[in-house]
Amino acid sequence: MRTKARGLRTVAVLVAVVTGLTGVSGCLTVHGEKAVVPATTEAEAAKVLEEFTETNNKANRAHDARLNATIETGALGAIDQAGLRAKRAVHPEGNPAHEPLELTDPRFLIPKQAGWPKFFVADTASNRSRGARWLLVFTRNGVEEKWKASYLAVLAENAVPEFAEDGEGHVEAVPTDETARLAVAPEDLGRAYTDYLREGGDTFAAGKLTSDIREERKKTATSPGARTEWADLPAEDARFGPLGLRTEDGGALVFFTTHHQSKQTVAKGYRPQVKDPYVKALLEGTPKQSVTYARVSLQAASVPAADAADPTVRMLYRLQGLTGAKGE
Repeated sequence: MRTKARGLRTVAVLVAVVTGLTGVSGCLTVHGEKAVVPATTEAEAAKVLEEFTETNNKANRAHDARLNATIETGALGAIDQAGLRAKRAVHPEGNPAHEPLELTDPRFLIPKQAGWPKFFVADTASNRSRGARWLLVFTRNGVEEKWKASYLAVLAENAVPEFAEDGEGHVEAVPTDETARLAVAPEDLGRAYTDYLREGGDTFAAGKLTSDIREERKKTATSPGARTEWADLPAEDARFGPLGLRTEDGGALVFFTTHHQSKQTVAKGYRPQVKDPYVKALLEGTPKQSVTYARVSLQAASVPAADAADPTVRMLYRLQGLTGAKGE
């Protein structure tokens, strides 16, 4: 089920692969520092999505991380730019066979907001994910800045929630603190998730993005001649701030970022083997006894209202990418 909010279904847009999402300069005349105004207009949001295509495709064809940085930010930018740097190192000629992703049937979820940053969500169909919707979150920190994509979630059509909307069809952005009236405040969601990965608990529903990760770590923590350790941390940098939209049931769909490190240490007399050329491209130092892998992860979660009968958070989507590696 999908909300009717801000439906704009007549624009067909070609967009690029996950290794690059969008940005475009804005043209709002109301700055919105104090006034509660729509984050953007449907016309501008459509332009953002359209202009995104050209720049994104160029970045992907050329494996150009710098170009991608003009259209992406936050967790999505960190993941995609690291991936493009690795690809550029392995394939400096780029990817002339790159086929652009097609995003069609867009609708725009536009909240009213005061101050900065502002954001909106583009909800589209995708030729890469049949039967699913791509939810692209675009943010900017001022009227003079470009819109840049900071989050992505790919959800089955029946997993996209119904969003609360006002009489004008605008959706509602939830505050990041406890005033959001959610089972877990958006600003606390990253720490709650990393605590769960480390210690378990009942904050999150069991599934492939929660309990299955913990089980897999238990299985792979030790192997003949090697040991793996994990460190999970919530994102503290403002670039990775959480964003959320109120759903009709009083809860919210919240996007948030976390950081993850895994360190593999081998037995004395052995050296860690790094065979993946894309990992090698991001590797610093010489692996003598261990390799530490740094990853950024973006998530989308369904967070119940604070007074919900069941306060369990459900993880809906997770995209994780290697951003660095260090050998010691």
